[in-house]
Amino acid sequence: MGLIAPKAEALAARLGALTAQASLPEARARALDRVGASGLPHRRDEYWRYTDPASLVAPQAPKAAVFDPRDEAPLFDAIDRLKITFVDGVFAPDLSDDLTLAGVEISRLAAPAPWAEGAYGVLEALGQSPVARPLAALNTAFATDGVLIRVTGRAAKPVSLIYIHKSETSDAMLHHCVSLDPGAELTLLENGPAAARFNKVLEVEVADGARFHHIRAQGRDHERRAVTHIFARLGAKSLFKSFTLSANGILTRNEAVITFAGDEARAHVAGAAMGDGAFHHDDTVFITHGAVACESRQVFKKVLKHGAVGVFQGKILVKPGAQKTDGYQISQSLLLDEDSQFLAKPELEIYADDVKCSHGSTSGAIDETALYYLRSRGVPKRRAQSLLVLAFLADSIAEIEDEAIAEDIRARLESWLERHED
Repeated sequence: MGLIAPKAEALAARLGALTAQASLPEARARALDRVGASGLPHRRDEYWRYTDPASLVAPQAPKAAVFDPRDEAPLFDAIDRLKITFVDGVFAPDLSDDLTLAGVEISRLAAPAPWAEGAYGVLEALGQSPVARPLAALNTAFATDGVLIRVTGRAAKPVSLIYIHKSETSDAMLHHCVSLDPGAELTLLENGPAAARFNKVLEVEVADGARFHHIRAQGRDHERRAVTHIFARLGAKSLFKSFTLSANGILTRNEAVITFAGDEARAHVAGAAMGDGAFHHDDTVFITHGAVACESRQVFKKVLKHGAVGVFQGKILVKPGAQKTDGYQISQSLLLDEDSQFLAKPELEIYADDVKCSHGSTSGAIDETALYYLRSRGVPKRRAQSLLVLAFLADSIAEIEDEAIAEDIRARLESWLERHED
């Protein structure tokens, strides 16, 4: 059965604006077949009901003004890290460090290491079921660059991916693969707006006993649009932790697809989003428990004002035999006026009987009693509101294990609140 006419037309127009890439041709051909079978997302698709993908699938990227970051120090600047920089999706060697790091092997998608043949696009392909993710498959087929990281031990320092946006019409596709050997450990940092429109895939294979920490901030360019995907597979007794900070951005869709393949593994996914005005932020998470005694935790908080929109779609699937699963999911929004809205779709699907799973979703305004308490003790109203917003976001930031990074994130959030005071 062929695609419906609107999807077929949108796909043909989008493909006509893209250029085939030479590296890893077999994996790219398979990905193109997946896109052809599903078509590009449409507002009528179940998992796109709350987010209009039109500007993400259009042949050309809408213009996005470039933000001047000189009023704020670069994020993660105080951390000793290996820096890899992309400008509008193009690798910038003059702004990057040498790609040599103890315990880590790094190559680029443009010139991939041999192990990439068995890794590139594999987790993305597995993540297409039961829900199709065509923009991820499109990325696998046409991504122009990215990094391929194999971690053989404990990385000597974090790897930092820096995305710089310079052109108002840039349209970037980057694809990163991370493979951690048994017992290995890596911290991956990402920051920056990347491009006017950005499509990114991150595939992470976490072997038995390995540990992966991921912290990213998506940049302050307000008119940017982005769709990102994380695909992760966890081995026995492994750890995966990911935190995302989003402040500004006219449209952002962050997807995470995580699969437990080994017993006693842990995966924590968290996010803090702050939006003012024309801001649409969508977190869509799908976690599959396919092993015994695994723990998943989803903690997402959004602060919205002046008509901003937040979306959360989160699902926990517990397969038969995945006994002693511990799955927790919470999504909450703080609405600072009556014009903003939060749309949530939490789901549990359980086929095992010895499990502990819960989910919750709430929306509300600032607690007037708490606000009165602070003001009665001499705290100015705006400062009191900022303190309550930061307290609301605290649970998501607590998922960052490195306290220095967590404190930097708190400072960025407080700075955002100061800039967006009514």
